[in-house]
Amino acid sequence: MKVAVVGVTGLVGGVMCRVLEEHQFPVTEFIPVASARSVGKKVTFNNNEYTVVSMDDAIAMRPDIAIFSAGGGTSKEHAPRFAAVGTTVIDNSSAWRMHDDKRLIVPEINAHLLTEEDKIIANPNCSTIQMVVALAPLHAKYGIKRLVISTYQAVTGTGVQAVQQLEEERNNTKASDPAYPHPIDLNCLPHGGSFQDDGYTTEEVKLVNETRKILGAPDIRITATVVRVPVYGGHSESVNVEFERDFDLEELKSLLENSPGVTVQDDFKNNIYPMPLYSKDKDDVFVGRLRRDFSQPNSLNMWIVSDNLRKGAATNAVQIAQYLMENKLLHSNVELVTK
Repeated sequence: MKVAVVGVTGLVGGVMCRVLEEHQFPVTEFIPVASARSVGKKVTFNNNEYTVVSMDDAIAMRPDIAIFSAGGGTSKEHAPRFAAVGTTVIDNSSAWRMHDDKRLIVPEINAHLLTEEDKIIANPNCSTIQMVVALAPLHAKYGIKRLVISTYQAVTGTGVQAVQQLEEERNNTKASDPAYPHPIDLNCLPHGGSFQDDGYTTEEVKLVNETRKILGAPDIRITATVVRVPVYGGHSESVNVEFERDFDLEELKSLLENSPGVTVQDDFKNNIYPMPLYSKDKDDVFVGRLRRDFSQPNSLNMWIVSDNLRKGAATNAVQIAQYLMENKLLHSNVELVTK
């Protein structure tokens, strides 16, 4: 496969390259793409050095797959141009997620919806991905009625500027170009994305809308509060779930233990529970603190943690590419040129 990574010099772009290597994706030609200011820079992939090219040059090379992590504006402008030359785009921005004619895919849940005609495929928000991987098997078994979500999101979800702010503040230096309106070190900011007129933030709205779309459940009642915390990698979520049907807690745990992409860490007697420090560089979603909510019927409290740059972005995108390839939903432009 001829593969382009768009936004290759960014935080997520770098992890995309690592995950492609680790998953041994069959890249026969690697095309690193970035903005004009990064064109000409060198990047390493599979121990080979490559020169970053422009968007126009990459489109002219007609990659089979283009994995985008370059922001919504870039995706809106250039994803259709790639699609027009036969490239399948897997986009990590919010640009296409809620379009009715675009698939919003978490492979463990709804990859079966993909067809050859899907040329622009949306990768969900990082906090949504990890949550629905844990919730999907529970929804199928018990039917989710309502979700109350509180997230504790790492600064890497905001980007390089936020990481630099945290590092400078930890070195007792005033942030030179802060990503947040307040200090993030030794602090928690109940502010993810931008505020809307109703007081909710864009990150909170994504959790509501994307969860409903991925689970195919528009009637689930959902409310969310997003908090940014001084952690480098790994988002954490406290999720209260109200089900339509009652559950046996041990049966529920067993269901999660046998669900793809989920690792249960739930042994409170030995202080075993998911933590972002230990989810780093792992592809799984970690679930623990499983316990009944005794304040209302059929309800569960759970704690969900995952590496936001991996399963929350890069790994999910690569898994989509793998599904497309394994199910022969891609036609290699390399083969077309050869023939």
